[in-house]
Amino acid sequence: MLVTRVGGLGGPTALWLAAAGVGKLVIAHGGTLTPSNLNRMILMRGDGVGKPRAPQAKETLLRFSPDTEVVAYAANAEPENVEELVSQVDLVCDPSPDFRERLVLNRECWRQGKPLIDSAMNGMEATLTCIVPPETPCLECFVPGVPEWWEPLGFGVLGAHSGSLGALTAIEAIKVLTGFGKPLTGTLLVYDTEDMTFNKHRLYRRPDCPVCGEAPAG
Repeated sequence: MLVTRVGGLGGPTALWLAAAGVGKLVIAHGGTLTPSNLNRMILMRGDGVGKPRAPQAKETLLRFSPDTEVVAYAANAEPENVEELVSQVDLVCDPSPDFRERLVLNRECWRQGKPLIDSAMNGMEATLTCIVPPETPCLECFVPGVPEWWEPLGFGVLGAHSGSLGALTAIEAIKVLTGFGKPLTGTLLVYDTEDMTFNKHRLYRRPDCPVCGEAPAG
């Protein structure tokens, strides 16, 4: 399984997948750890500030679950490496805060026919959905491009909030892998921890979607 970015959201996702017995985790996360990361990045540690994030995350996961094979890339998912990343796994968890990265992963997962668990957050709001080619709409059906309002790292993050979504992302991935329960296929879960409201919205394929518009409806 691939988890792209293992920070405040992807870190808890990877940890709970390891705890559930997932045999192989591929993680991809570029950059170095900063003091401001420590309120939410549970796979990192204080003495790792200034050091690359990916090796720290790998070490934590292996200490927690020695039987899990962890392959770490000190880079984010990009057009140049996304084919290699996705080809190694059966399922992708995409908790990246970068819309461009999410759209790149969506296209590659659709091309390779790999399920994608897409999770995102902004402030105290969170979204989660399960994309299964060719059965469901893809991410680009309802996120056709990078929103004009979006800015990288333009919002604050409460660690407990990102942790809650990370756990739910892991649950969705486990359901798809095992066939247990009912994943959020074709459905967008939206919840707001500020007032604890939870809603689900049906997603529909966009006929002119350049990724999945010509696929048969699920």
